Amino acid sequence: MATSPVAPSPLGIPKSRTRQLMAASIGNVVEWYDWYAYSFLAPIFSGLIFAENSDNDLVPLISSFAVFAVGFFMRPLGGLVVGAFADRYGRKAAMTFTIVLMGVGSLIVGLTPTYAAVGLLAPVILTLARLIQGLSVGGEFAAATTFLVESAPTGRRGLYSSFQYVSTTIGQLLASGLAALLTTVLLEPDMKSWGWRIPFFVGALLSLVGLWIRKGADETSALAEEVKSGKAERPKMFEFLKNYPKAAATIVGITIAGTVAYYTWTTFLPTYAQITVGFDEADSLQIGTISLVFFMILQPLLGMLSDKIGRKPMLITFGVGFLVLPVPLLGLLTDSYASLLIVQLIGMVFLGCFTSISAAVNSELFPTRVRAAGAGFPYSLTVAVFGGTAPLIGTALKDAGNPGAFPWYMSALALISTLVYLFVLKETKDKPLS
Repeated sequence: MATSPVAPSPLGIPKSRTRQLMAASIGNVVEWYDWYAYSFLAPIFSGLIFAENSDNDLVPLISSFAVFAVGFFMRPLGGLVVGAFADRYGRKAAMTFTIVLMGVGSLIVGLTPTYAAVGLLAPVILTLARLIQGLSVGGEFAAATTFLVESAPTGRRGLYSSFQYVSTTIGQLLASGLAALLTTVLLEPDMKSWGWRIPFFVGALLSLVGLWIRKGADETSALAEEVKSGKAERPKMFEFLKNYPKAAATIVGITIAGTVAYYTWTTFLPTYAQITVGFDEADSLQIGTISLVFFMILQPLLGMLSDKIGRKPMLITFGVGFLVLPVPLLGLLTDSYASLLIVQLIGMVFLGCFTSISAAVNSELFPTRVRAAGAGFPYSLTVAVFGGTAPLIGTALKDAGNPGAFPWYMSALALISTLVYLFVLKETKDKPLS
């Protein structure tokens, strides 16, 4: 995108579009690289960190996904606390805090000792790292999405919103690409003993790069500056819930289907294929990488489309797609390369109708005073309950001998969200952000 100036911010500070996009996106890349490195590598290191069960070799994997879910339950706290901090003291300060936390969490994961070395302390250390990362990611969404949308020129909020998932996908690509590279070039014993730690050390280093870039960002909230100077009363922690309960509940309804579909299609699907149809591990990671590139390219295109036709038509398309498609699509999975690739690509098209505009829709439902906490907390709470548990539920259903129930679960949640899109959500494309 060209480095052309946008209108001065509410603070009167000149800024460039590229500078603002990079400030939010680079940090988001680092945040989500670390977050997804765990998911992609869990099948490799789970047996080292958790005690083996001789009767069921899925127990360590289920345990690792349980810790993955535990990390998600820190996200609402991050969305609430960091979101309130961003509303009071600015988006930039909040984004600086979140990227430091993610780097610390990634370093701890990389240094986690094995169960054989320290016993139960190993999963305890890993859980602590995931709690830190969960707090960071929840706060990151609250601060970075409002920062992106508030930086957008008139009529371009959908486009700017899409960079939330462009940068998220870049982080996923780095994580999956490095995981695929390591599983290809390293022998299996080396990968299981020390190779799986490399991506987490890389994540800690990348956080320093993101921290440096974010220091060049321009604040987008004039209210935060007024609060810091004592000219305005600071927003209370739950002010968004007291004054805008319908908006908060609407975000929950909007997000339920989107978060399950997102974490299934972008993260869990390769593992789901491995445990249900015996798909090759290296091939599944490679297909995941190809589909993520496709998904990333779709984001700005769909974001621009929403700026023309509105947010509701996009969300309805997504909702109906995931109401109808999960059962037949996941039923098509075999151990052939083409089957997984086709299933992932089809799902990505419909999923993009949600992800490309999620940040814009959530931000457009709240005024500046409580936007970060208002958008961040209900979104992160919904992601924790439904998104973070998706891999755990899918793996547990396979363990119970009923993997076919998982796509029906996805369709049921899609029905709930589709009803919200149709009958509750009002069009927000042209709504002022004041």
